[in-house]
Amino acid sequence: MAAFAQLAVLGRGSHTCVYVIAIFTTCGSTEQRICITFCFKIGKPATETYQLLHQAYSEDAMGRTQVFDWFRRFEEGRKKGHRVRSKTKVMLLAFFDSEGIVHHEYAPDGQTINKEFYLEVLRRLRESVRRKRREKWRDGDWILHHDNAPAHTSHLVQRCLAKHGTAQLQQPPYSPDLTPCDFPIPKA
Repeated sequence: MAAFAQLAVLGRGSHTCVYVIAIFTTCGSTEQRICITFCFKIGKPATETYQLLHQAYSEDAMGRTQVFDWFRRFEEGRKKGHRVRSKTKVMLLAFFDSEGIVHHEYAPDGQTINKEFYLEVLRRLRESVRRKRREKWRDGDWILHHDNAPAHTSHLVQRCLAKHGTAQLQQPPYSPDLTPCDFPIPKA
């Protein structure tokens, strides 16, 4: 951001477009709006701003309509775009070890992760460990580490894990600083 501010001050002279191009090339493509804001504030028209973006970003540049839309918003005093919410939410359950992902699946749309659903996931996980990590399966050399979500700590799930001799690494009670993915995975 410091480079942008410095170049913006230098860009007020007769060589504005050289400095604007320098700003465009130092910004990531997600920061093109900053470049548009700069051009708007120094009085560049939307057409010239679009040409500069296209010169700096080539095919990664924002489209002409987007640039003109941002100019219209700035003229109206709005600085932010509107947020569009996603209509669908996807939940991925992933189990991994030091060698990579052992099992993953997407929860069906609208599915709550309850003890019954998690029990079915664990059955599929056991099958994936048996197929993908044969030595660990044979030696019983694998440990399940999950957090203290109610589905994970239910008696039904705990009985199933005990029945099959699945070792668990216990998670400290309510510890937001220690999520399972924060622990380093020991190399085999």
